[in-house]
Amino acid sequence: MPGRTWTVRLTGHPDHTVSVTCSTAACRMPPRSKDAASMRRFATEHIKAHGRLAGARPNAACSCGSAHCALHEARIHCSGSSLLVLVHNPAVGQVWTLADVCQTCAQNIPHITILATAKPAVPTPTAPSVEQSAQRTAVPGGVSSPEAAPAPSLGRRRPHRPHRPNRSRS
Repeated sequence: MPGRTWTVRLTGHPDHTVSVTCSTAACRMPPRSKDAASMRRFATEHIKAHGRLAGARPNAACSCGSAHCALHEARIHCSGSSLLVLVHNPAVGQVWTLADVCQTCAQNIPHITILATAKPAVPTPTAPSVEQSAQRTAVPGGVSSPEAAPAPSLGRRRPHRPHRPNRSRS
């Protein structure tokens, strides 16, 4: 599965207004404003919302590799678990990038915050389906056959309770 990347950018204009853009075309952005502080707050909240909705995916490829390692300087081989990271350089302060990257690339990206780590997919035991339970063989008289009976549970036994003498009512 290809790695995802979102970029939110704060852009200044000659008329002293500021606008916010997002790399996701479906996102609605506010109109230009002269209030740069509120637009900056909007940009940070917008990228955080993408992060909350996205979450890390265990089968995501490193987006850094598909972007020719633009997020870091050294050319390295991708490896490790998938992470959802926020890259924001406070000195520049006008661009926020949210991306799926691998652990190796994450170690080489400056100004990074790890938002989520993908958990490897662990196989879970599945419950028998309705079709499997319907396949029990019937024995005349309406009793199911012993071969089709479920195995006895080896779960916990109830703890032994000591005998309590009956209380007399007075």
